[in-house]
Amino acid sequence: MVFVPANVSVVIPAYNSERTLRACLSAVFAQSHPPHEVIVVDDASTDWTPRIAREFPAVVLLPNPVNRGPAAARNQGIRASRGEVVFFVDADCAPAPDALANALRVLTETPGVDCVHGIYLTEPLFDDGPVEAYRLLHAHYWRIRNTGRVRTAIFALCAVRRTVFDDVGGFDENLRASEDVELSDRMADRHGIWLSAEVTCRHDDDSRLWPMLRKQFGRSQLLVPVAVRERGPAGLRANRGSGVLAAALAVGTLPAGLFAPALFALPAAALLGFAVADPGLARFVLRRRGPAFLAFFLATHLLVHLAIIAGAALGGVRFLTDRDFGPSRPAAARADS
Repeated sequence: MVFVPANVSVVIPAYNSERTLRACLSAVFAQSHPPHEVIVVDDASTDWTPRIAREFPAVVLLPNPVNRGPAAARNQGIRASRGEVVFFVDADCAPAPDALANALRVLTETPGVDCVHGIYLTEPLFDDGPVEAYRLLHAHYWRIRNTGRVRTAIFALCAVRRTVFDDVGGFDENLRASEDVELSDRMADRHGIWLSAEVTCRHDDDSRLWPMLRKQFGRSQLLVPVAVRERGPAGLRANRGSGVLAAALAVGTLPAGLFAPALFALPAAALLGFAVADPGLARFVLRRRGPAFLAFFLATHLLVHLAIIAGAALGGVRFLTDRDFGPSRPAAARADS
């Protein structure tokens, strides 16, 4: 179907992105629907990120003297942009040639939708081994499972009408993680959000186990404050609640076996429950990579769940003891502003 072209501003927040920025920008300029402008917000990088951005004469480079995080960088890009649609692309993503055109098609043809975001392909931008393969398979699967109307937008690859920001404001610069979840909370009741399988990119994901777990631990600390301050139905969930519960029980019941060896059956049963908590995911990984990789996948997935549980627990304590931790304003105040 024919859709009405729109002037699009591409906004790319970048911090120490010399590894991926050239591939990202090459993909942006190869879009079948050419963007009106491409803005790179350099968030005080210490590598060659700004030099690489300058290799593309059409890029508008906005340097920051200090690192302020992705929320502030995206807000800076929004303020500098002129397009009626803002297409956010993370610097470690290379959108498919039709990603922007497909996002505009959904915006035009789907009533009530003002925000369209996409999915990671299972093929990485650069192949860095099994941990990255785990990350991309999981990220691809849970997004594909949830395509259609949703209440959460992930801004790694996301097209938004400018009128949305005029209505609800920009990103909460108090947050350095989960800023897209918090903004989605303000958007969802008034501006439809669509997750599209036709808006895709290759992504350069985490490739080392410990840094990946540390990142999950840090990000999950905001789960409690954001969830407490949300209003309305829950948004997207990457992991099933039954799996999170089984992982917690596996660790929580382990000490019981020290008092009676027979009680080691409790964590063993919890681990079995974790393994079968999401059979669709297990089948997906098995089809793509085989049984040996599935075993690695489940072991890594368990460690990720434990990092998330530990981070959420610490975040809950911080939320109760530090009034400045989490979103800068309660959800009700944000909705009324």
